Amino acid sequence: MADVWALPGRAGRAHMAAMIRRTTRPRAYAPDPDAPGRLCDMPGCTAHGEYRAPKSRTTLNQYYWFCLPHVREYNAKWDFYKGMSAAQIEGELRRDSGWQRPTWPLGRLGGGAAWSEEQLHDPLGILERRRRAPEPPRVSPPFEIRQPLDTLGLPWPVSLEQVKARYKALAKEHHPDRNGGDKAAEERLKDINLAYAAVRTHLGQDMGRMAATG
Repeated sequence: MADVWALPGRAGRAHMAAMIRRTTRPRAYAPDPDAPGRLCDMPGCTAHGEYRAPKSRTTLNQYYWFCLPHVREYNAKWDFYKGMSAAQIEGELRRDSGWQRPTWPLGRLGGGAAWSEEQLHDPLGILERRRRAPEPPRVSPPFEIRQPLDTLGLPWPVSLEQVKARYKALAKEHHPDRNGGDKAAEERLKDINLAYAAVRTHLGQDMGRMAATG
């Protein structure tokens, strides 16, 4: 391998800079920096206890402190599932798949209770739209009465009673006597009369067909 100092100027300086920046990694078996500074917990051992090991599967946050040889020996014999039945082991593995957190079937909140409004944050209103009853499909009016309905300002479908009520209101609003003989109001009233006649005739024909088929 070529000596670092023999590398060309820029490459040599880059290599040296990378070596200087390289951080020192701790050894794989470096002592625990949180060790309490006491002797190894293995009876009769006078070495320092610098490596932690859990006392049991039910007290994983309580530790023995061993020296390196004894923590290796302890870990080699450690069996988390020792003393558990097959069903208990399976249950523990299932809980591990959810990081030991409670889980419920999709669409439920523990115990089958529904999500409450306080637990949901839905700024876009997506869930609210899903909870609403679906709107009925819109029905387009027959071609021949689309313009008359627009003139009367009526939706479709519409009943004959609604058409009559709307016509009376518009005829009163645009009557020439009420508008001082205004020609524009008079022309508007003519359009309203024609539209009313067209819609009434169409609805009458529909009612006649329903009676005939009934």
